[in-house]
Parts: sequence; structure tokens; C-alpha cells
Amino acid sequence: MNWKRLGLMVVLADFVALTAYAVYYHGYLAFFDLHATNAIGVQVFTDLIIALGLFSLWMVRDAREHGISPVPYLLLILTLGSIGALAYLIRRFRDEPASTTVDARSHLAVSGASRRA
Repeated sequence: MNWKRLGLMVVLADFVALTAYAVYYHGYLAFFDLHATNAIGVQVFTDLIIALGLFSLWMVRDAREHGISPVPYLLLILTLGSIGALAYLIRRFRDEPASTTVDARSHLAVSGASRRA
């Protein structure tokens, strides 16, 4: 497991706990009611929709390139917002190696050779 994936899992677990707490005390539909009370709420809700929409567009293309079905993650995004986006990123980085460090000397040697050619 790499650090990127572990960090995403911690964020997801904390956000799921916060979401569960909010839904337990206020109900699922309270989220929509609170965002419709004033212009700030509408702005925050609109910003969330734009951000998740852009993420969804990127995710569909990325998922197809990596042989992942985007449908479950789109459904999660539609119902639970960022939880679906975080779940996709965790799945996406599942197969990434634990260390992705680049040897600077080999990078310089390659880039230097390409400039001389």
C-alpha cells in the first residue's frame, strides 16, 4: 500500500464518520434544506455540484483508460458526494507501486542525451 492511498483512506474514513453524524442528527434531506436558506448556501451547493461534475467527467475518462467501471462511483457521487470521489481515487491508486521515486541521475542522463541528439 502506498502513502497516497493510505492518506485517502484516512480522509474517507473521517469524512464518512462526519457524514454519518450529520445524517443521524439532521437527516439526509437537511443538507438540501440548509443550502437553500440564503445566497451563501446556494453558492456553496453550486460550487460543490461544479467540482463534483468536473471530477465525474475526468473520472469517467480515467476509469475507462484503466479498465475500471465508473458506474458505481458515479452513483456514489450522486448520492453521497465526495465519498464517491474519494472511493474512486482509492480504487484508482490500488495498483500503483508503493514507491514511485525517480532516480534523479538517470533522469538527467536521459534528458541530457536527448538534448545532444
